Amino acid sequence: MARALMLPARELVLASGNAGKLAEIARLLEPLGLIIRTQTEFGITPPEETGLSFIENAILKARHAARLSGLPALADDSGLEVDFLNGAPGIYSARYAGEDGNDAANNRKLLDALEGVPAGQRSARFRCVIALLRHAEDPMPLVATGTWEGRILEAPRGEGGFGYDPLFLPAGLERTAAELGKAEKNRLSHRGQALQALLALLS
Repeated sequence: MARALMLPARELVLASGNAGKLAEIARLLEPLGLIIRTQTEFGITPPEETGLSFIENAILKARHAARLSGLPALADDSGLEVDFLNGAPGIYSARYAGEDGNDAANNRKLLDALEGVPAGQRSARFRCVIALLRHAEDPMPLVATGTWEGRILEAPRGEGGFGYDPLFLPAGLERTAAELGKAEKNRLSHRGQALQALLALLS
């Protein structure tokens, strides 16, 4: 049975510096009627992601932002899992091409790793874990998850989204994640599913 999560403030800090991720999360959290602030507004730099799983990193980031902002904090940790690569890049998705890499470099490295692999062996999924903490020492973070199944294409398509979206073809669709409209992507995506699960727990 879900526990009630009474937030001590009507403000919430998002523990992320990713502009695309922040826009998606803020749009999906509108029903809560919260004032959404970013950790950048508080001069908070992200902590080192030392967790060995998405859930560990999400809680680590949320606790760090809550401690330094004094507000309830929400963090997500998400990434792409490619079956042929034994789940890589996984928790290292954002830094797959190195700490100084970017989306383009990450996509190039992924395509190189899958060069010559047939379509039937390019299955993958986006996974998202969201953690919401009432305060920095919250012993029972509220956690919600979501997954989005699909496969990796041999070349990017689409100008929207961010990260690996141009290479990810969702199951049952003919358009990549980067070719979907914002509303459709929010409804289908791993992050959208996780946030809807969070809203259900809070309702």
